[in-house]
Amino acid sequence: MSPTYTAGSLVTARGRDWVVLPDSAADLLVLRPLGGSDDDIAAVFPAFEDVREAKFAAPGPEDLGGQYAAGLLRTALRIGFRSGAGPFRSLASIAVEPRAYQLVPLLMALRQSTVRLLVSDDVGIGKTVEAGLIAKELLEQGEASRLAVLCSPALAEQWQGELREKFGIDAELVLSSTVSRLERGLELGQSIFDKHPYTIISTDFIKSTRHREDFYRRCPDLVIVDEAHTCVAADDDRTGSKSGANQLRYELLKRVAGDPERHLVLLTATPHSGKESAFRNLLGLVKPELANVNLDSPVGRAKLAEHFVARKRADVRSYLTKEDGLADDSLAERTAFPSDRWTKDEPYKLAPGYRALLDDAITYAGNRVRAAGGEGKREARIAWWSVIALLRSMVSSPRAAAQTLKTRSASAAARTPQEADALGAPLNSDAADSDTLEGLDVAPGASETEDAGARLRELAERAKALEGTQQDAKLKALVKHLKSLLADGYHPIVFCRYIPTAEYLAEELSGALGRKAKVAAVTGTLSPQQRLERIEELAAEAADDPAARRVLVATDCLSEGVNLQHHFDAVVHYDLAWNPTRHDQREGRVDRYGQKRDQVRVITMFGEDNGIDGKVLEVLFAKHRQIQKDLGISVSVPDETASGVTDAIVEWLLLHGRQGVQDSLFDLPGAQESFDRAEREWNSAAERERTSRSKYAQRSIHPEEVAREVAAVRAALGGAEEVREFTLAALHGLEALVRDPRDGSGDFTAQVGGTPAGLRDALAATLGGRIVEEDREIPFRTEPAIGRGEAALVRTDPAVSSIAAYVLDSALDANTPGPRPARRCGVVTTDAVTVRTTLLLVRYRFHLTLPSRTEKRGKEVVAEDARLLAFEGMPARARWLSDEAAAELLAARASANTSPQLARNQTARTLDGLGELTDHLKGYGTSLAAELDESHRRVRKASDEIVRGLKVVPQDDADVLGVYVYLPANPAPAAVPSAGAVA
Repeated sequence: MSPTYTAGSLVTARGRDWVVLPDSAADLLVLRPLGGSDDDIAAVFPAFEDVREAKFAAPGPEDLGGQYAAGLLRTALRIGFRSGAGPFRSLASIAVEPRAYQLVPLLMALRQSTVRLLVSDDVGIGKTVEAGLIAKELLEQGEASRLAVLCSPALAEQWQGELREKFGIDAELVLSSTVSRLERGLELGQSIFDKHPYTIISTDFIKSTRHREDFYRRCPDLVIVDEAHTCVAADDDRTGSKSGANQLRYELLKRVAGDPERHLVLLTATPHSGKESAFRNLLGLVKPELANVNLDSPVGRAKLAEHFVARKRADVRSYLTKEDGLADDSLAERTAFPSDRWTKDEPYKLAPGYRALLDDAITYAGNRVRAAGGEGKREARIAWWSVIALLRSMVSSPRAAAQTLKTRSASAAARTPQEADALGAPLNSDAADSDTLEGLDVAPGASETEDAGARLRELAERAKALEGTQQDAKLKALVKHLKSLLADGYHPIVFCRYIPTAEYLAEELSGALGRKAKVAAVTGTLSPQQRLERIEELAAEAADDPAARRVLVATDCLSEGVNLQHHFDAVVHYDLAWNPTRHDQREGRVDRYGQKRDQVRVITMFGEDNGIDGKVLEVLFAKHRQIQKDLGISVSVPDETASGVTDAIVEWLLLHGRQGVQDSLFDLPGAQESFDRAEREWNSAAERERTSRSKYAQRSIHPEEVAREVAAVRAALGGAEEVREFTLAALHGLEALVRDPRDGSGDFTAQVGGTPAGLRDALAATLGGRIVEEDREIPFRTEPAIGRGEAALVRTDPAVSSIAAYVLDSALDANTPGPRPARRCGVVTTDAVTVRTTLLLVRYRFHLTLPSRTEKRGKEVVAEDARLLAFEGMPARARWLSDEAAAELLAARASANTSPQLARNQTARTLDGLGELTDHLKGYGTSLAAELDESHRRVRKASDEIVRGLKVVPQDDADVLGVYVYLPANPAPAAVPSAGAVA
């Protein structure tokens, strides 16, 4: 009969040692390799395979290392942890090191019976990481079993990559382009959501009548909604055509949120659309009672604070400092946002030929509007949207102008004035809360018939003939600005409004910028996945030549949600948007967390003589920038305000023609009143934002609480500086050629051609197979924003993990050929001690029963922790030191040589006495279990319901991985017996 193994015990099978996991039974053992990850879990049948009890072998006196051996082995062990015993189950297994402020939403989530959060942090702070932390933690704890992320289709692939690469969550895309393939793989009666526990779903796809009922019935127990503000509308807008899509999304989310047991996390950088009812509807999705709570009262704000977090960059740029009320700055973090945004408005003047074309187009447009008649007529609204399309494409590029002149206006099919507005407005809008950016970069039509009239065809031919830097002064100015940016080492993105303009620029710039400039265009003609692939191709092409510079030409299909800070660091607004918030969104693609440059450059191009750009800049952008300067933050322009202002500008231009450039915009009847109203609306929005920053400031989690948990995590898993020092020392010890410039950045490079073959193979796998030549250098970066073939100096980076695994495995296996930088024993003669002191590196295992909010019995796991214990004297009469004193021994440096024979003798004496330490090691494990139990309860800090079933039980036998003896270079003199003392 096979012996029974309890959870946490060690067994030997298949030539290696394993830990028995709680899911095991007498006839089936579920095993994880000792020190391995969940990816390596295996099932073993004891009746058919050789399974024996394993004892962790003590080190031998011959396995001696130098003064750095203890620190290397300890850090290698901690980096290798994937199932730590602390209250955050996920932090040991994710491939990202979260900033301290990003733990705040996670702490808030752990204190709720059912997680309901609205995370409204500013653009670029890292809401995706914050949501991923919550999702991973709930899944690891067993509080959630399935996950759905609802987002726009343009962001689906990015979400998929973030979840897979940073959190190890392999989610399936459910989009209109993938659903047929997914449905073909289903069994009879099976749903997509039954087969795939983790999904990323297009919100617009799933809200359709065909699919939403299936989603309701099988909706996962954890739902994350990105850009949640697009899923609500103000009460007085519910019947408007513009908010029809919002209404369908809102009804979808109301039903999803209707299950009080479902975890729901809403993400948005803009919770306020300028209308209080829309914000209330958003809060009502989180908790119905929040829709009506009095947010002006302390009680109401306290209720909101439990579910709402909203921080701006200024709130988190420096975190956990004395300004946050902490006693010292030892845990302070400075987040890598660019410290400076260099901005400049660059005017250009039209070439004579283009000036004449635009004058003729304005004359034609003015005649069309006047001929169409009054405001309420269908023909008038069709003419209005056709004219706006014509003028916007004219100031964009000659190619966009030609395309628009030859294409029929979408509004021409309208049967009523209202239909004309519904068809024409979206194609000419730069609204900040556009339902989707897909399709908005197509050049709109200006013709009101099936075929353009003779006049439009003639204008189109003239536009086409004006392409190229000789005729197109705007393009010529762009080339000048780009050459300046490239010369200063920048990689810019050029944003324009229309697909024809982007394609035109990419063609012209490829020749005008020289061989070293790699140019690519990304527009709505590509699928979201193809867009990301093209960006990666451009980055890889430029990476192969250190002198090359990347230039990306993009439409606004890339202005929201896509992270581009890894490859680009400057923005050129080639086409001036008619809403400054659109510029904020464009710039937010590069000016965000992880940007390597301290200064991001932004150039806004505008035509000073085209009659449109100058007035938009003067009226809208000047006000936007003033508010930004006064508040220190950007405030979105109310859509009605931007639309009203631009309508007035177009009407003014049509009435005044070319001479309108010199005339006052306010000469237009009613213009002053219109702009006064816009000023009031915008000021009101700014005041709401100012008030909300104070009213809704995150107060439910105090920085002191975050600091305590950050300190605990770093103590268990190691901090960034420790990881850097370990990686440097390990690579040196493994005979890599390391080049450390010591320039203050912390970055270094390493050639690994001379390292052991096993390490080279592991690094090649983690870095995309790029390590093939012996002299290829691997850049190791202190910042998490890394490129292809680079490694981040964080414990969860695959390359760092591979180095740690090799160091640990080679230390534990004395037969490993080649260099072994870490050893299990060491003897150091040092000034750091005055009496013989021994440092132990001990691994503890715990049978951890996680608390459950819903089940009587929580999830059971086996967790690990590593601790340093130190004592003075010999084992039989050990005088134990504090944990702090034990950790300080890692910094002890040899001050004298130790003879090999003395080292072996001292090690042997200590190893022979390890049995004397058993009771203390066991008692330490018991106290550590109590400490861990307290930390789990502290993090949750809520009712007994949330910690129901929590239990931390230590395994009897701790593993002594390392024994390091420190001998005093100058021993303390022996005490002289006093008179009369008995010798």
